[in-house]
Amino acid sequence: MTETEQSLLDTLLELEAAVANVNADPKPDLLALFSRLDELTAELPKDAPRDLLHYLHKKSFQKARLFLQGQDPEAGTCP
Repeated sequence: MTETEQSLLDTLLELEAAVANVNADPKPDLLALFSRLDELTAELPKDAPRDLLHYLHKKSFQKARLFLQGQDPEAGTCP
């Protein structure tokens, strides 16, 4: 995993935690996290995994996280 990919994963995990605490006071700054994700996405090289780029450009952040964690983002949750 590249340094940028690790930063993406860390930010995606931070975003998930912030969303889980969206009703907290003070409210988490989601816009800053979205901006950081956009910046990190732009830093990825042209030869980055196509699936990862697709998930990030389509704002499918959970799928991007699963991809970066080595899981299959397209796998269903049905038993």
